[in-house]
Formats: sequence, C-alpha cells, structure tokens
Amino acid sequence: MPPFLLTFYCALFSLLVPDAVAVTLTSTGSTLTLNDIPYYVPGTPYTTVSTRAFQGLQSVNGLVPVTVVNLAAGNDSLSNLESVLGKFAADDVWNAGFLEAILVKSTGYGSLHSSGTVSLPGVNISSLVLPFTAQGFPPANGPYFISPRGVLYQPYRLYIDFAGAFTQPLIPSTNGSFAALPAALPGIQSPAVGVPSRLYYTKTASKPLAGVRLGIKDIYDIAGVKTSDGNRAVYGFYPPKTANSVPVQRLIDAGAIIVGKMKTSQFANGETATADWVDYHSPFNPRGDGYQDPSSSSSGPGAGAGSYPWLDLTLGSDTGGSIRGPSQVQGLFGNRPTHGLVGLAGTMPLAPELDTAGFLCRDPTIWKAAGIALYANLPFFTSYPSKIQTINFPVNATIQSSTVILSFLSKLETFLEAKTTPLNLTTAWAASKPASATASLNTLLNLTYPILISKQQTRLVRDPFYAAYAAVHDGRLPFVDPAPLVRWAFGDSYPASALTEAQTNKTIFMDWFNTHVLVNNTKTCSDSLLLYSAGLNIQYRNQYNPPPAVPFGFSNGRISVFAEVPDVVVPIGEAGYKSTITNHTEVLPVTVDILAAKGCDGMLFNLALDLTAAGILKLSQTGQTIAGGEILLKRGMMGL
Repeated sequence: MPPFLLTFYCALFSLLVPDAVAVTLTSTGSTLTLNDIPYYVPGTPYTTVSTRAFQGLQSVNGLVPVTVVNLAAGNDSLSNLESVLGKFAADDVWNAGFLEAILVKSTGYGSLHSSGTVSLPGVNISSLVLPFTAQGFPPANGPYFISPRGVLYQPYRLYIDFAGAFTQPLIPSTNGSFAALPAALPGIQSPAVGVPSRLYYTKTASKPLAGVRLGIKDIYDIAGVKTSDGNRAVYGFYPPKTANSVPVQRLIDAGAIIVGKMKTSQFANGETATADWVDYHSPFNPRGDGYQDPSSSSSGPGAGAGSYPWLDLTLGSDTGGSIRGPSQVQGLFGNRPTHGLVGLAGTMPLAPELDTAGFLCRDPTIWKAAGIALYANLPFFTSYPSKIQTINFPVNATIQSSTVILSFLSKLETFLEAKTTPLNLTTAWAASKPASATASLNTLLNLTYPILISKQQTRLVRDPFYAAYAAVHDGRLPFVDPAPLVRWAFGDSYPASALTEAQTNKTIFMDWFNTHVLVNNTKTCSDSLLLYSAGLNIQYRNQYNPPPAVPFGFSNGRISVFAEVPDVVVPIGEAGYKSTITNHTEVLPVTVDILAAKGCDGMLFNLALDLTAAGILKLSQTGQTIAGGEILLKRGMMGL
C-alpha cells in the first residue's frame, strides 16, 4: 500500500474512533432448566475443586449439574450417602437432576469410590461418584453446576412473583453489596425471584438466621441498590445506596439471605389497594377470593409472606399500623416492637417518635430468632401474666369471627390460669388522668398522629427531596401519590408549634398508660396482657373509594403507637364471608393483637411459641387460607 493511502486510512480511522475505547465484556450469568425447574447460574464462580475428569454427562453450555456431599471419616458408605441425600429431597432448590454426579469429600474414600458409580435405589438413579479437593473456599453440601475445569457455581431457583410483592429481586454482589437479579421468567409484570439452597447454610449461635430467606420493605437501604420509598421519581433520582440500614445489617450479620426488596405504599403512608396506588400496583392478598386489600404500608412483605412458601421472613416497618394491618388481613405473625429497640439509620422516616422495625412471618420460631437478632439485649421472660385485659371484645358468639375470638380467649385463660377483665380506656382515663390533662382521651389524641407524621415527614423527606429535584429539573415538582399529598398539606396548614404540642400529648398518654394499664414487673415482665381484635377484614380492591383523608382520631391500633409498648399479631382462625368476586363463601383470617408492658417483646415471642406448642396457635400456611390451599389465581394455571 502506498504510504499516502496508509496515512489516509489512519486519519480516517482516527476520525471515526477518536479515542481508543476499552471494551468490557462481563458475564451476568445464565438461566437454564433442570427437570423443568428454572435456575439462574451466576456469572461469578463460587469456588474451584480438583476432581477426576468426567465425560458423557448431561450439560448445558458446558455446565454439569452435581451434588456436593461432605461425609465424615468412616461414614463414606453407600447407606450414609443415601441417608444424606434423603434429607436433600426436602430442599426446594435441589432436585434429582443434580445426581448426574456426586462430589464426595471424605478423608476415608472407602467403598463409595471403588467403582466410581453408585446406584441410588430411592431415586432409581445411577450416579458417578467423584472425590474432590477444594482449591478455594470449601463447598457446603447441596446442588451446584460444575464446569469441565472444576469451577463450581451455586444456582438460584427462580420463582415467579405472581402476587406482585417485590419491587426488585436481588442477589449478592461484591464487597457485601447487592445487585438486581439479571434473570426473568414468563409472566405478566411478574419478576423472577431467585433463592439459594437452604442446604448451603447451618444455623449457629452467631448465625441464628443462617439460610433464612428474607424480603426487605423498600424503605430500608441496601448497599448497591436504589431505595424507592414506593415512588418512581425517588427511585430514578437518587443513586444506589452505599451502606445497609441498621436493621438490614443486623439481619445479614445473623445469617439471613436477602432475596429482594418488597413493595411499600408510597412514603410508607397508608393507601388503599388500587384506588390510591398510582406509581406502583398494590400487591395481591392471597387469602379468600384473592381480591382483598393487602393493607399497608408493608404491603409487599405481607402479601409475600402469605403467598410464598419459599420466603421465610419479611422485614416491615410500623408507624401507625403498617406491620399489624398486613399481618391481620393475611393471617400472619407480626410485631410492632417496643419503640427504640433498634436504630433506624438508613431507613426512610415517617415520624421518628413513632417509627419501628418489625417482622411478618408464618412461623413463630423464625419470628423469635429474628427478634433476637434485631433487638439487642432483649429479656426473654418465660413466666406469663395471670391477668388479661380486653378492649372491645365480643360478648356473645353471634357471628363466626366472634366465635373464633372467644374460643381463643377461653383457651388463653386456661393456659395462663388467668382472669379476664374488660377495659374501657376512655373511662379509665377519665378516672385517673393526670391533673394537668383536662381533655378527654379522644380530644387529647385526635390530632396527635396526623400532626406527627405530616410535620416530620415533610421536614425529613419531602422538603429535601423537592429541593434537590427542583434544582435538577428547572424548578419542577416530582409526582407523588394523593395520600401523602393530603397528609403533607394538612401538616403545612398547622404552625410549627403544633408538632411540639403533639409530642407533649403523646408523652402524657404514654406516661399514664405505662403507669396505670400495662405496668412492668420483675416476675412476668408485664403485670397483664391487653388484647384487642380487628375482627374480620373485608375490603375489596376493586371498589371506588372516596379520596384519601387525614388519619384523625384515636383507636385500639394507636395504643402501642403512643405508649411505645410492643403489639404483636397472632393468627387464631378463620371466618367465612360471601364473596362478591367469586359468588362463593370464602374464608379470611381472624387474628388477635396482644400488648404487653414496654420492653416485654421477648415475653410475647416466648408466649407465641408456647401457645403454638400447646396447639392453641398454629403455624400460618401460604395459600388461599391460613391452613393452606391453592391460591385461586393459581388453580389450573401453568408456570405459577
């Protein structure tokens, strides 16, 4: 080529590609199916092992499904291998397809390895057995995919979020952070959620939640991931978080496995399904006809815990009822803890004086373990009060839900050897209120909740968000759902002094309540238990409702909010209703809330466990009812 042409082409290339650009090509993993079960295989290996070569096994893209088994010295016999594998069958991620080869780590290498294969009568499969040596981190028991070079990958089983409970499924990333799961399954607006095998994890004293799959309400920061607060503008405007919130970090430290972020009503304000949800669609409550409101604001955690057996625990928040409402309508164990038990740095606030972090789950054993992990130095009393107080309990079993409630109360009285006294808070307040408090209870607290949440959230969330957004968008405002706007506008209409007055009124009630109604003692932690029930909640999500309103007033659900005492929800049964959706009689959960004196959360966790052991309470199941049963949406439908 003549020199002038070479010069010409070089100049042309420099014009087309002015600067040398390094090309970055990174694998984000792959999806595949094994025995018709979908899996995500990460692009990052778990570890590498040395083993004998293997050929002729089923593979996809060079990946062979294998099962890792660690056997103790002297126990590497066929019967012991069968015994271990028999326990694997209970795991939802492992399936018999992972028996293409069995990687066995043992110091004995005895009878299992003489022929190189074993026949497993229980699963009618002949498997290649390969001894291995870990070159890196030793793999735990469970399912893996292995490359020809001995690289092991831990798969995630993929499930469809048919209830619409998640905002973003997650997987671990680097340096303790997380990333969006780069996998999908067929479905209408239903993301895939990936879960690792529980076989990989062993619970210990320092890791009591090892292997427990956890969903996080999307107001808690998770490192590497954006927080939406239920608002699309917030999600798009702010960068991913660089650190975990305090509650999230404590649960990770205890061994919990985060599988995703879950939907919250916008800025954790109360919203009614469909009517008030604009930016995101409200999750679906699985109970009854499948079209009941999931309650709010921990809507995703409630719907997920009620729908998915592969999800063990969800982290919600409760300011005015945001854990207890979803727990009640989905028939779950849920708790609003004593205020201040755990710091909330890295959590979107509604009102710091009222905000708490708690759980929604189906199993009180996991519930207690999570409470131990999250709430430091919590005393766990094993003696219980012999006095029960009830508020607005039914007197006669005139309807089915009343029968369920009174039956539970009778069993509780017998279990505790306790007597029950009805409590009228209004009358009790009038008889023993502080001399400085001249107003009735309802008058004193009528504005307390709406003033606290509106004044505090506008100051802590709205104002800085609006200012930052306007600075970038030429003075524009972001979109916000109607419910938060109504509450914020209410707060704006009151002077700053109203916040101080609301805080004072809350303190007046708290001091009175903790002195006269639920009092601490050294024997049972709380001198009595206080019970109320939300009854049967029937609220359809296909109704046209009035516009959202300011949450005035005082109710049973606000007692723990103002008194800072623990309030736990326990499922006690079900009651029927005639559904306008199915034109059939369906059933919905019936629950009871149990309150105790401040700091007595541990006693309530133990009480729930003991009542379950006695058969008075039962584990809540996923499905159409708290006793189980296929969700109506899923009946006869493939892929759900």
